[in-house]
Amino acid sequence: MTEPNYTYDHNSINVLKGLQAVRMRPSMYIGNVDFQGLHHLVYEIVDNSIDEAMAGYCDTIWVTVHTDKSVSVEDNGRGIPVGMHKSENMPALEVVLTKLHAGGKFDHDSYKVSGGLHGVGVSVVNALSAVLEVWVYKEGKIYYQSYSGGDKTSELQVIGDTEKTGTLIRFKPDTQILTTDEFDYNTLNRRLRELAFLNKGIRIVLEDERGDEKEEFCYQGGIAEFVEYLNRRHTAVHEPIFVEGEKSDIQVEIAIQYNDTYNEKIFSFANNINTIEGGFHLIGFKTGLTRTLNQYVAASDAGKKAKAKITGDDVREGLTAVISVRIMSPQFEGQTKTKLGNSEVKGIVESLIHEKFSIFLEENPSIAKKIIGKAVDAARARDAAKRARDMARSKGSLLDSTLPGKLADCQESRPELRELFIVEGDSAGGSAKQGRDRKTQAILPLKGKILNVEKARFDKLLRSEEIKNMITALGTGIGSEEYDISKIKYHKIIIMTDADVDGSHIRTLLLTFFYRQMPELIEKGYLYIAQPPLFKLSRGKKDNYLKDEKEYTENILRRACDEKYIKARIQSSEDAVLTGHRFYLLVTSMAEYLTMLGRLQRHGIYAELVETMIRTGISDKTHMQDQGRVAHLRSILEQGGFTVGEPEWNEERNVFELLVYPKQADEMEQMFSDISEKKQITVKIGRSLVHSKDYQKALTLYEEIEPYDGDEFEIYQAGEEDRKKSEPVVVKTKEALIHYLMEEGKKGLSIQRYKGLGEMNPDQLWATTMNPETRTLLQVNVENIVDTDDIFTILMGDEVEPRRNFIQNNALEVSMLDI
Repeated sequence: MTEPNYTYDHNSINVLKGLQAVRMRPSMYIGNVDFQGLHHLVYEIVDNSIDEAMAGYCDTIWVTVHTDKSVSVEDNGRGIPVGMHKSENMPALEVVLTKLHAGGKFDHDSYKVSGGLHGVGVSVVNALSAVLEVWVYKEGKIYYQSYSGGDKTSELQVIGDTEKTGTLIRFKPDTQILTTDEFDYNTLNRRLRELAFLNKGIRIVLEDERGDEKEEFCYQGGIAEFVEYLNRRHTAVHEPIFVEGEKSDIQVEIAIQYNDTYNEKIFSFANNINTIEGGFHLIGFKTGLTRTLNQYVAASDAGKKAKAKITGDDVREGLTAVISVRIMSPQFEGQTKTKLGNSEVKGIVESLIHEKFSIFLEENPSIAKKIIGKAVDAARARDAAKRARDMARSKGSLLDSTLPGKLADCQESRPELRELFIVEGDSAGGSAKQGRDRKTQAILPLKGKILNVEKARFDKLLRSEEIKNMITALGTGIGSEEYDISKIKYHKIIIMTDADVDGSHIRTLLLTFFYRQMPELIEKGYLYIAQPPLFKLSRGKKDNYLKDEKEYTENILRRACDEKYIKARIQSSEDAVLTGHRFYLLVTSMAEYLTMLGRLQRHGIYAELVETMIRTGISDKTHMQDQGRVAHLRSILEQGGFTVGEPEWNEERNVFELLVYPKQADEMEQMFSDISEKKQITVKIGRSLVHSKDYQKALTLYEEIEPYDGDEFEIYQAGEEDRKKSEPVVVKTKEALIHYLMEEGKKGLSIQRYKGLGEMNPDQLWATTMNPETRTLLQVNVENIVDTDDIFTILMGDEVEPRRNFIQNNALEVSMLDI
């Protein structure tokens, strides 16, 4: 064996000092360097402010996302100490920001309970920030210090006087380490709302200066309001039941509310941290709840009449609950803190829920009757489901070795190498069976739309033939008594439906089934959605498959640009000749720019109005704060035929706003939609316009096409030696240019837009959708349990009004609809 050419000795041992370890291995501290890790940085600073609030020194927290992609977090607490630290010989503020495991949360004197990353939180944020600035308002002075990459760039200094107290930290993520610096308002909104629920009376203000969003959270009812919020899409059986107590310095709060569904939603928290894997506080709650209701049932008439014994699953049917515990020294399993490991919490929570909930049931017999009635009905349904399961098993159609007749199984025996395609319809199923790789790919065709499990109880679910076939094929069993994810036969379950409305509905029904009945499939990353192509372009014997409208447009324009070139008569220079790839880049930018205008048009913001603003240079909030610029914009709009109101100053948003009445639609507007009525448009900073993603994208694209946004274009056939002899096609606008090139690019092509998988031959289906070497799969995952549950409830639940509102509010965002 050849000896390696390096020496491993005492000189090979490296010691990372200060925050170098964080910058070298950031995922150890924030989970990952992507979207989740980016937002975790904000949470760490907010957690420090929440700790101040829990200690009783802070009642308001301000979180602001700035236009330069930085975030600031301010509180009105005591302010981080700024005096000299004896052992470290530096200001305490600098110790907190530069030393791992440094803070005031270890002695239980400064903070009785706390969250955060065990004292590494704010120092980790500092290490992963390109710039971090901190202002401390304390003892009548304003202290300031700045950092970069964890190293200080200025000494701690007094920069002014103040009457307030607290801390303000503003940081800009370091994109040399993190893969993104795009903060998502909705993601921050969800977490801050959650924190406000968990800490009743605390006011949290979130503002996004990139747009128009601003929201304030403050809940005097705490987690009792939380369960009401979680149940807002359902019909509640009773008002929230709130239980609280403290023992051995462990504070416990529990809120309970049953609804009319068959699903259980329990969220557990420890020191404000969402323990998504549960832990001893959740075990104690479930045990105490089951024990309490069983004792009450045993003494009630309903319980005596019930033939089936009531289990824990029965008492939790339709239950929404939030459990929040606060502990001096929480023990979490793993750095990401998803499971509470303090065993002493179990007995405290169990005894508390048993004591307080028993009293509530005795004092509120009408509510107790409703809760017991649900549990008894659940027990009867479970018993009926067991009989249905036994009957199905006796017939060889469920949970045995007999596979569904329509299943075409694969030869491979190892689950990690096996794939199951759940296919819509026998026609597509036939193509998939013929086109598949028989060694690793199994096909299960479904007949029509499966049962909507959001509206059905478990016993009805087991009477569905299609659902029974899926359960049998997967091999995991179903229900709490038999379900075992370790028995799954496939590690890739791929939903493959048509790209039309019915296909989308079937896909949603399947996702609802897996989310409600087999959530571990999603958690373990086993569930996928196939991405069949939408278009096939054929010329001669050559076929080209395209996944969506954007790819289709780019492909057609590419063909046209290979055969044409243009002379652009532009305003600022002589005629510019554009050929080949340069020509293609210009027209694709134009096409995408017009798409952005079209999207804004659908929201009632007229394309000409948007173009006028872009050409006037309105690009960010500062422009709408400048009275001169706003007056100039108003003048330009009026010259263009719009009726414009006087500028009005919006004190809350800190911008001028204009009320604009659109003029009669011209030819350009008619390209996007048939305008039947005039609408008044408020031009202002915000999601609706200047800081909307569509406007900002249009702004960026316009920078690329602006030099060629002239009076007209001359289009020539490529390859002609004497261009002067050629008679060009002349178009006068970029809209006309794109339209002409699209029509030219389609010539000689046979274009097929697929409506269903059954339209594809087996070899086409294999090549485009099933071949692991070339296919695209979307992996299904859940980013936020509350929001995901909300969406399934809206789309698949009994209430029609929320679904109607959802469709009305989101219909304009649909880019492709095939009816």
